[in-house]
Amino acid sequence: MIDTFQVGMLPISSLNALEYCPRKFYYQVVQGEMLVNEFVLEGQLAHQRVHQAGTHAMAAGEIETTRLYLYSEALHLTGFADVIEERAGVLIPVEYKHGHQGNWLNDAIQLCAQALCLEERQAGKPPLPYGYIFYLGSRRRTQVKFTTELRDKTRATIAQALKVAALETPPPPLSGNMAARCPNCSLLPLCLPEEVRLLRSKKGKP
Repeated sequence: MIDTFQVGMLPISSLNALEYCPRKFYYQVVQGEMLVNEFVLEGQLAHQRVHQAGTHAMAAGEIETTRLYLYSEALHLTGFADVIEERAGVLIPVEYKHGHQGNWLNDAIQLCAQALCLEERQAGKPPLPYGYIFYLGSRRRTQVKFTTELRDKTRATIAQALKVAALETPPPPLSGNMAARCPNCSLLPLCLPEEVRLLRSKKGKP
């Protein structure tokens, strides 16, 4: 991830980390840190099928492309889509995730960023209406509509990611209700949020 950022392009998947926790994003994208816990391993195993690049004809004339490389010069994004389905000429991105749907927008933002990259390559065509997230925990698809609000939020997340990536030191750990995300984070042993919060409180920092 470090090399990708150094040439001015953010991994699309890093937007998911940024929305979940800017500190996690910094460790992964800027410092290149990655630790594997059971949640990360489960996600890696879930992606094995779609990590094989290829194009397949499906029922009713649909076309499925797996592991499609995406990029956007305008948004400074690069990465891979798990699956792109084509129905009557309309592209539908599909992202695979382990577990169940959460109560935050990180997965939807990652999917919307994929749609923005696809749209940049299809100048003159209508915007993509929606995509899907397939959650392995529930074995079902969740439709994500690419609304104006989600598109604006995605672009704002990209802008925030570029700002955080330019910092000289990692952002502070999550606080308040957001700190509930920390225990399941794969970077918990590296981040040490409780210890950092304690030190910051002793120094009088927010």
